[in-house]
Amino acid sequence: QVQLVESGGGLVQAGGSLRLSCAASGTIFGINGMGWYRQAPGKQRELVAEFTSGDTTNYADSAKGRFTISRDNAKKTVYLQMNSLNAEDTAVYYCNARLLVRNIWNNYWGQGTQVTVSS
Repeated sequence: QVQLVESGGGLVQAGGSLRLSCAASGTIFGINGMGWYRQAPGKQRELVAEFTSGDTTNYADSAKGRFTISRDNAKKTVYLQMNSLNAEDTAVYYCNARLLVRNIWNNYWGQGTQVTVSS
């Protein structure tokens, strides 16, 4: 029973900060491709930040310089530190990871955590 569980969303004022967490649980034999996506109403889901190969990171242009992705391998947790939030950051944020479960690699998604930035 493998899960990705996000936490840390909420309501913040423009210019504020939030730190999102995503913890993987269950019988997992490998993890890679961990990242954060977001989806606003009426919009397509978009990549925000991710780990690609090794420790290399990749950010959306809108996130570069404001957001930082990090991870704690021992805790099987990935984080997204979000600073200088603005209204355009309002969305449901989803954790995504490529997990090895019973010798099969698949993409797994968390259920999402709402981030709302008010003026």
